[in-house]
Amino acid sequence: MQDPRYAQLARQLVRYSTSTKKGDNVLIDLYDVPEEMGIALIREVRAVKATPFINLNQAKISRELGISADEEQYKTIAKHALAQMKSMDAYIAIRGSHNVNELSDVPAKNMQMIASKMRPVLNHRVNKTRWCVLRWPHPAMAQSANMSTEAFEDFYFKVCLLDYNALKKGMSALEKLMNKTDQVHLKGKGTDLKFSIKDIPAIACGGTHNIPDGECFTAPVKDSVEGVITYNAPSIYQGIAFDNVCLEFEKGKIVKATANNTKAINKILDTDAGARYVGEFAIGFNPEIKHPMRDILFDEKIAGSFHFTPGQAYEVADNGNRSAVHWDLVNIQRPDYGGGEIWFDGKLIRKNGKFVVKSLESLNY
Repeated sequence: MQDPRYAQLARQLVRYSTSTKKGDNVLIDLYDVPEEMGIALIREVRAVKATPFINLNQAKISRELGISADEEQYKTIAKHALAQMKSMDAYIAIRGSHNVNELSDVPAKNMQMIASKMRPVLNHRVNKTRWCVLRWPHPAMAQSANMSTEAFEDFYFKVCLLDYNALKKGMSALEKLMNKTDQVHLKGKGTDLKFSIKDIPAIACGGTHNIPDGECFTAPVKDSVEGVITYNAPSIYQGIAFDNVCLEFEKGKIVKATANNTKAINKILDTDAGARYVGEFAIGFNPEIKHPMRDILFDEKIAGSFHFTPGQAYEVADNGNRSAVHWDLVNIQRPDYGGGEIWFDGKLIRKNGKFVVKSLESLNY
């Protein structure tokens, strides 16, 4: 018997997150996801009189392709993927993973080449379609979250089916405040970082692009970042686990990077010139997500967190930085993670993970 939450999630993704309407072409992109969820999405798309298209992917197959990938092969793959994406009005991707480290032995140069070739597809999807991306609660995710499979599934559906409308008032206030802000100062254990966000749009996100959601993002003025930042949330990037990432900036550029795997992090940051500059600054406030689990779609929304992202900027909040890298790295400022502060133009905005400005208090966990 199918879990009724599949249909509830499909309804939210189709009718709320992507606002699918009659006549739309909708690409459903599934990675190691149960057939029943794909069927639920197809039925929901048809229920609003739109047309479903579906891609089925498996991590083991992707690994095998990636191990011996060549540029001509991925040039062709990207060409056809872009043509498909240009025919779509909406895009829904659900990405499962039986093994979060499945791609860990794909050569880094291959991963970088694949990301570079596929970047135009991603850019078109982000900028030209109504899209939503989310994970699927495999046991591997439960393990990363240190939870039982059943408990994690309950957590997953609680977070994904959150009433995002309830966040709108506070999100709108934060978006307006960030749009008026010039100087940002981040303080915390191992962090003393200053930068400008002047004249770069802030975008509030409440369940229309990522599920789970709950963030407001912008980007720093490219050459304005000065100081040091230490991230206290673990990360996985290109199949490699990273902890204790610390970045030092001068005139916007990462001049020193250390981690548990310093050689690997610097190899990623040397992918291209833009990888050592930052393309996104975002504040996270999903009240149901409290702890990291090496899954960025969850971790970047943690209550009381922010992320500061080396690499590509989004065109909707553009500082001009271009890179094949877009690596969301997270710092949690709640007291149980060491505390911290966010200041806008010399005014304290958030302390120890809680907003202290009255118009933003509804976003507190």
